[in-house]
Amino acid sequence: MKKLTIAAASDLSGFPLKQAIVEHLRSRDDIEVMDFGIEDAEHPQPYTIQAPKVAEAVQKGEADRGILVCGTGQGMAIIANKHKGVYACVADDIFSGERAKIINNANVLTLGGWITAPFLGVQIIEAWLSVAFTQKMEEKKDFLTKNFNLVKELEEKHFK
Repeated sequence: MKKLTIAAASDLSGFPLKQAIVEHLRSRDDIEVMDFGIEDAEHPQPYTIQAPKVAEAVQKGEADRGILVCGTGQGMAIIANKHKGVYACVADDIFSGERAKIINNANVLTLGGWITAPFLGVQIIEAWLSVAFTQKMEEKKDFLTKNFNLVKELEEKHFK
C-alpha cells in the first residue's frame, strides 16, 4: 500500500501546533511527512516564505496533501491558493476540516496556532484525511463535481 505523503510547514505562530500534528502523523504507518519547518522557535520564517514550500510540493506532485499553520491559517491559505492546482481551506473545527475535503476537494488544509489547541488540530487533520471528495454528500456529487470543475476552469483562465 502506497503511503500518503503530506507536506507541512509553519511560521513561528503556528510552530507548536505544526509540531503536534507532524508528531501525530509520523506515528501513523500509512503516512510519510515532509516537514518544511520551522524547526524551532529560534529560527522563525514568515508565512510568505513557508507556505510556498508546501504549495509547490503539492503542485509538483511530491506531496499528496499539505498542512500549513500560522497564527490564524488565513495568511497561509492566501499564499497557498496563489499556486495552480492547490486548493487550500482554513479549518478551525472538525466539521470544517472534514467539509474542506468533501465539498471543496481541498488538498491543503490551513490552521491557526493562535486559535486551535494541538489536540484539536490533530482531530481536524484526522477528519480531513478520513474522507474523500463528495463522500457523505453523494446526493450532491454531480453538483459538487461540476462546481469543482468550474474552479479548475477559473484557474486555467487566471493562472497563465
